[in-house]
Amino acid sequence: MHEFEITVGDRSVVVRDSGNTDGVPLVYFHGTPGSRLEPGFGDDIAERMGVRVISFDRPGYGRSDAAASTLGSVALDVEVIVDKLGVDRFAAFGWSGGGPFALATAAALTGRVTRVGVSGGPAPVQAMPGAREALTENDLRALSYLPDEPARAAEQFAAGNRALLEAMVAVKDDQQAPWIEWMWAESDPEVVNDPAARKALFVSFREALRQGHMGIAWDNVAFVGPWGFDVGDVSAPVHLWYGGRDEMTPPAAGEWLAQHLPNAELVFYDGEGHLLPLRHWKEMLQAVVIDR
Repeated sequence: MHEFEITVGDRSVVVRDSGNTDGVPLVYFHGTPGSRLEPGFGDDIAERMGVRVISFDRPGYGRSDAAASTLGSVALDVEVIVDKLGVDRFAAFGWSGGGPFALATAAALTGRVTRVGVSGGPAPVQAMPGAREALTENDLRALSYLPDEPARAAEQFAAGNRALLEAMVAVKDDQQAPWIEWMWAESDPEVVNDPAARKALFVSFREALRQGHMGIAWDNVAFVGPWGFDVGDVSAPVHLWYGGRDEMTPPAAGEWLAQHLPNAELVFYDGEGHLLPLRHWKEMLQAVVIDR
């Protein structure tokens, strides 16, 4: 594994290259919040399976420069990253909030993305029936600023979740990681009680919140607001994984995506929650990278 900085325009993006660096490339899109360190839980599995995992901090996360961002702008960042690494074709995988970014990259870089994996990712709020009605009053206020005032929308998203976000930042260096219980004690008790999984989550989240919480706010602008592309434009095969106990992303989002993507396969884990990659990484890599 090694890390390095890549310049994208006037910004610095920090990239992590891990797994089998001579293997089949997969670009990994971290969750919200998350960081380039997130796929570290599966480094050994990726190396054994011959998969090269390329992850990066989105703007405002980890060590990447903060900036306004959209699904489309992150897809263009990926294009610069893979070009500079000399990678032509690659698979894409997004966990949770990373899912829409993986799909956007597949839509933007048609012909270069071989397959897509999404675990617990949201569906487009504007298109999925009932999704807008499930938003909070604050989220709706933030959306009212789009598309003309994205920075104001980001501030509004941050304001509506400020107490939780500031609490997470305040304890980000706590080795006990109490926020893991706040978020997943009910939906993912098996993962929460696994010391190795807890450590992996702690390492990634601590790095994710290095600069504070505005990266989270801009993620919300990107995927709660208009996506800027039609999921019907994703021509690559897409593999979807959702948990029946997921309290962060309803399984209905996976069902909607499976119905509207041109070539999709949905796997549903009735008795599991949001942290599926920590338990099923080998089979996910098998589907997205190996069985091509």
